[in-house]
Amino acid sequence: MWQDILTAFGLVAVIEGLALALAPRRLDDVLAALAQMPPETRRVIGLGVIALGVVIVWLART
Repeated sequence: MWQDILTAFGLVAVIEGLALALAPRRLDDVLAALAQMPPETRRVIGLGVIALGVVIVWLART
């Protein structure tokens, strides 16, 4: 179980690092757009991403 959790954190770090390394200016644009959104919209986006992640993990494990 701990191995799976560490693997998941490692994959998140790789994906985040790729975004920063490959498109740093685009990331600035995305962060600026997020800063202009109301907190409720950011919350809904976050919940949607969480739900998508749960579905992906569920599909990968079945």
